Amino acid sequence: MKKLITRSCEEIMTTVYKPIEFVIDGLIAQGLYILAGAPKVGKSWLALDMCLSIAKGEKILGLKTSQGTALYLCLEDSYARIQNRLYELTDEPTEMLYFSVMSDPIGGGLEEQIEGFVIEHRDLKIVFIDTLQMVRSDTDSSYGSDYKELSVLKALADKLEIAIIVVHHTRKCRDTDPFNMISGSTGISGCVDGSMVLIETKRGSRNAKLFCVGRDIENAEISLHFDSDLKKWIVTDELSTGQSKDNIFLAALYVYLKKHISFTGTASELVSELKEVTQEQFYPNRVTRDLVQNGYTLRKYGIDFQYKRTRNGRLIILHYDRERDSSDGKNTSEVTVNRLTLKV
Repeated sequence: MKKLITRSCEEIMTTVYKPIEFVIDGLIAQGLYILAGAPKVGKSWLALDMCLSIAKGEKILGLKTSQGTALYLCLEDSYARIQNRLYELTDEPTEMLYFSVMSDPIGGGLEEQIEGFVIEHRDLKIVFIDTLQMVRSDTDSSYGSDYKELSVLKALADKLEIAIIVVHHTRKCRDTDPFNMISGSTGISGCVDGSMVLIETKRGSRNAKLFCVGRDIENAEISLHFDSDLKKWIVTDELSTGQSKDNIFLAALYVYLKKHISFTGTASELVSELKEVTQEQFYPNRVTRDLVQNGYTLRKYGIDFQYKRTRNGRLIILHYDRERDSSDGKNTSEVTVNRLTLKV
């Protein structure tokens, strides 16, 4: 019997883990996703636009992308049809987007094919599989079967640290919960890291909503219109980009340390010191969380931190190193919280 591997609450809460990396900002992170919609609704146009945008490092639906190689398995298309669609979207080829019209099924070689592609393209960011039915090796659509097949792709995405998007269909019947319209059992939604459902407000209207939910993303409803000239889905409402209190805290901390270089004290004392640079209200019980969960960002700004247990409690030790500061504020004599809030 293998010994159960555990980590203490203390260890987990004070360890700086690698942050979640988004391929499309706030929408698609590393992991497995479903993109579902009715036949001919425009899922493939959206998928291709996403692939092109990631390969070129351009925005998609108004959201920033992390540039890298994209692989699109167009398993219901021919290369001639792909060519036609590409020319509808762009006249500028990119060397970072690849296509295939044939692949092995899940559990029958698909995973090895994708891993082989990664060996040749280390900067692979995303794989689109269009459609799920074309790579299924089991015709059974029970919860167990759906979950088992998709868990293979989920494990692959986690192992390779990439995003895998599986294009799928919705049922004909409407539902007040759009995610209940995803064809198959709830094993599909239960296994994936996120689901996106594209639903036209009226069939043929070319107006639609993209419903999004996931483990690492906030629930969202994005209103879209399909531009028949551009062959693209265009956002018709403003996306919510609420100010993050964490970002304001980090900005205030950066401004403070850029002036004072070091700090040693309790969380309450740090909150009190930050009043020197902003009137924003921070809470001592959230300081530890904000420091730990943003450890990678702090390092980018040349800030190191550690905790030291004492008889009277836990001390926070912070130090700013200007030479390791890779931010825009490094060579600026005056830096304000407002200026850095969106950059941190």
